[in-house]
Amino acid sequence: MTRMFDKVFSFFEGWIDPFKLRDNYEPPNKFLGYVWHYVSQVKWAFAALLIYGFINAIVEAVVFSYVGQLVDILTQFEAQGKHASGWDGLLAEFGNSLLVMFFVVAILRAMVVTFGALIEEQVIVPGFFMLMRWQSHKHIIGQSLSFFQNDLAGRISQKVFQSGMATGDMMISLLQVIWFVVIYAVTTAGLFFALDWQLGLVIALWIVAFYAIARYFIPKVRDHARKSTESGSTVTGRMVDSYSNIQTVKLHGDKAQDGFLLEAMRNHQASIYPFTRTLTSMRVSLVVLNGIVISVISYLAIDLWLSGQSTLGSVAFVLALVLRLQLLSGRLLGNLNGFFRNVGITQNTMELVAKPHAIKDTFDAKPFEYKKGAVTFDNVSFHYDKMGGILDELNLEVKSGEKIGIVGPSGAGKTTLLNLLMRFFDPEKGRILIDGQNIADVKQNSLRSQFSFVQQDVQLFHQSVFENIAHGKANATLEEVQDAAKLANAHEFIMALEDTKGNKGYDVQVGERGVKLSGGQRQRIAIARALFTDAPMLVLDEATSQLDSGIEEAIQENLSNLMEGKTVFIVAHRLSTVSKLDRIIVLDKGKIIGQGKHDTLIKKNKLYANLWETQTTVD
Repeated sequence: MTRMFDKVFSFFEGWIDPFKLRDNYEPPNKFLGYVWHYVSQVKWAFAALLIYGFINAIVEAVVFSYVGQLVDILTQFEAQGKHASGWDGLLAEFGNSLLVMFFVVAILRAMVVTFGALIEEQVIVPGFFMLMRWQSHKHIIGQSLSFFQNDLAGRISQKVFQSGMATGDMMISLLQVIWFVVIYAVTTAGLFFALDWQLGLVIALWIVAFYAIARYFIPKVRDHARKSTESGSTVTGRMVDSYSNIQTVKLHGDKAQDGFLLEAMRNHQASIYPFTRTLTSMRVSLVVLNGIVISVISYLAIDLWLSGQSTLGSVAFVLALVLRLQLLSGRLLGNLNGFFRNVGITQNTMELVAKPHAIKDTFDAKPFEYKKGAVTFDNVSFHYDKMGGILDELNLEVKSGEKIGIVGPSGAGKTTLLNLLMRFFDPEKGRILIDGQNIADVKQNSLRSQFSFVQQDVQLFHQSVFENIAHGKANATLEEVQDAAKLANAHEFIMALEDTKGNKGYDVQVGERGVKLSGGQRQRIAIARALFTDAPMLVLDEATSQLDSGIEEAIQENLSNLMEGKTVFIVAHRLSTVSKLDRIIVLDKGKIIGQGKHDTLIKKNKLYANLWETQTTVD
């Protein structure tokens, strides 16, 4: 039996592949287009839910009509004086009618509800929810660095995760509940009109009044929901920001960060009050309307019976149906609240998820073809949307296989130059060529795969040491990873690691952003990752700034061997790191103010000479 149920569940669970590859993950940024972009991928699932809602509403209305029919059957049976014959006499007289009722109530209704439950719980919830989350993530992850620098990571992740749930719940409410109640109300009105036009007219007027209440309140619910969702995501983002920087929070005390978070929570609370006031007013209005309708319907039904125009069964049927309709109207309004709350959340999420990429592959972009690694910066300017500064009309030619050092004071544009080279940003003016190819005209992934990159702000994943070093290569072997770690002078300390779960060595989990490791250890793992990648172009941005001189010297010897045949860019505050490179570029205020070998710059470039003198004097 269990196997049979498992097969049924598995059949429905396999309807949607949420991780199916797509050429483009960007959704439209208009609400209906945004929703349809995802819904249309599994429209047959929602069509099944639509059919279920229609059939279920009719079955429910028919089931309640059986209350009246059953009262009439029993009344008639008693009037005929056959009460003493018991079940045998009842079945002989009305067996066919009772059998049909039993089939509809016990079998057909169960089959319909089972089908609806399977579609909702086995198809849409796990499949569609995850499809939206995965595709939203795939689009978000392709955004530029500035996108992530201008927002809170916690806020972004919350919106990506809630995207599937909000839109999925919205569609379920629309097709399973709202559609169900609409069909039920129309069916009820039809049954009442069949009994008496006055009863039908009351139900028709109730539908109109309900629509008026909903039309007045629902837009307010939607707008308030959107505002409360936005303020709620800010709370989540600030919480994550606090937890991610917990050491700084504890160092300076909780109060400073409490104020930052408290402000967001108070704003969120303030946005909730108008929302809940609207909900309360809507519920009260519906209760008053329903009370009037139930009273009027009850009066008319009893009046028809007293005048001999209807049977006692008809009265029971009318009262049962109208009470059921009253309960469903409350359910409908609650689901309308949820529906438009999810509309607000979906709109709020759409503003982030559907934002177009700032850096895109052109329509005819081709894979980058690495040849020798010659680089040209042609009149490049970039200001991070400021009026000036950073990089201004920079020109630089780098030969294939040349080792370039980049030095200068803070804010000179060193890291920006590297970010532009790897196309994390696009120049506001000018172009960058590698092997004669404009990097704006090639596929981003194919371009960046040619770089091994280590930065000062080391970024590690909350994964094992092995996974961090081998990141990006699925079939990496332990031997390959260990070889890279040895070259980065990291193997010995890695083998001595052990975490709280008993993992040792390369299996140790490093914690969020590598928090369980020292700064120097994180940096050596990052260097090991770059060495493991062994791409034809090497970029080091203050890659050894947190290492002591002895370890740096050991690593530099290994790096020197691996630099052979590669085009290399090294940004370093410590000038001894770049003193033996082919050429050193001196940047200041976004412009190249000197270039050449170390000895030449000591003699001819005042800024470089002053930096060198300061460092050697301190040493």
